[in-house]
Amino acid sequence: MTRHLLEITDLTPDELARILVLARATPTPVLAGRGVALVFEKPSARTRHSSEMAVVALGGHPAVVGAGEVGIDTRESAEDVARTLASFHDVVCARVFDHSVLNRMAAALDVAGFKVPVVNLLSDQGHPCQAVADLLTLEDVLGPDLSGKVITYVGDANNVTRSLALAATARGMVVRIAAPERYSFGADEVEALDAWAAGAGASGAVEVHHDPVAAVTGADAIYTDVWVSMGQEAEAAERREHLARYSVTETLVGHAPDAAVLHCLPAHRGEEITDGVLEGPTSAIWRQVRHRYHAMVGIFSWLDEQGALR
Repeated sequence: MTRHLLEITDLTPDELARILVLARATPTPVLAGRGVALVFEKPSARTRHSSEMAVVALGGHPAVVGAGEVGIDTRESAEDVARTLASFHDVVCARVFDHSVLNRMAAALDVAGFKVPVVNLLSDQGHPCQAVADLLTLEDVLGPDLSGKVITYVGDANNVTRSLALAATARGMVVRIAAPERYSFGADEVEALDAWAAGAGASGAVEVHHDPVAAVTGADAIYTDVWVSMGQEAEAAERREHLARYSVTETLVGHAPDAAVLHCLPAHRGEEITDGVLEGPTSAIWRQVRHRYHAMVGIFSWLDEQGALR
């Protein structure tokens, strides 16, 4: 069965560690003579540029496909899009609204006998490529052994939070999620995250907090993301009202003054994070951006090692 990467749970902790090693290695031309389809239902800056340049660095040819060119489930089905792209390319990567589209694409390729992996460039459920970049950044600023380190996510618990929690716990970190109850993970999801980490033999754990000060105090890293993502514009005013206490400000960071600050971007400065923190002395955000490229190098190189590329 072809190895796909739709979420961090598609990896073992050892495989995740291997991707981190490959991400830091000098790229080798494992994609020479191969095409990589990069499908974007949603617009992108960091994901598109990091993915394109990683494919080029590995000797391959990136082909960017916009939403209007394929019209997933409008012009033709997700299954037919996947099989069409797999007829020309050796990897199909997609940034989609609905995670089920990725599941359907991967299943369609498996059933049809295409030995072509599908990589999740972002969905409403997860962002595993971002999580790999996050780990690389955390290793840079906290050291290679992340076991026992604490990272606090502040704000709306979302797809980025989920993949971060899976990746960080796989590396032995404690993940604190500071969010209002309505924008946090429920008990069932936290239990599932912890169960995955335990089942994978990892020592990390997830904690849910509603007091951002308590969650940040003593943390080694602080992470945030926008309060209003694409597709949530109608909820913008309500979200800003409920999340106002969860802004990463100089005052909040003062409770963990040495903590590294991360943000997956784009940032709405003055909402989930202030200019002073984003540009502050402990900000690792631009290093984090650069690691999006290294993350993609590691992921594509790992797929090659797994024999996932035909």
